[in-house]
Amino acid sequence: MIGGNDMRLSQKIEEGLNLQMHHEFDAAYTYLGLAAALDATVFTGFGHWMRKQYEEELTHAMKFYHFINERHGKVCLQNLIKPDFTTTTPLQAFEKAYQTELDNTQNIHRLYALSVEEKDYATQEFLHYFIKEQVEEESSVQMIVDQLKFVGDRPAALFSLDQRAGQR
Repeated sequence: MIGGNDMRLSQKIEEGLNLQMHHEFDAAYTYLGLAAALDATVFTGFGHWMRKQYEEELTHAMKFYHFINERHGKVCLQNLIKPDFTTTTPLQAFEKAYQTELDNTQNIHRLYALSVEEKDYATQEFLHYFIKEQVEEESSVQMIVDQLKFVGDRPAALFSLDQRAGQR
């Protein structure tokens, strides 16, 4: 709120932050599902990479959780819907991961626009981290997609990329 010393969230911002927290949990769930799909193949290094990304998305969700609480908002958890995890190749998995990151970027940008509209400067500052983070997230996943497309179905090259992903 503008003026006074009340830093409580507006209803719109509280709803937006809770929705973004849900998106972060949803992204985590997607990455865990992709990890499970890859771990069921010979590409366990890529599965490891996805599990690390799962952990990162959980960390992001908890940042929203704590921020809502710090601002005296109410955390509202929502159900997660089981996504389709029928990926059969690392390329399919990373293309799904890339789309997840693109969607997350759009969601964060919408929330930032709302925080500007609501003149919620604390939320704007909080979201700067995520805006920067999304640039890195999209870039790193796109790089792996590009590498997977480049190597095609050459087993030695795929296993080399899998080993590198497993070192994350």
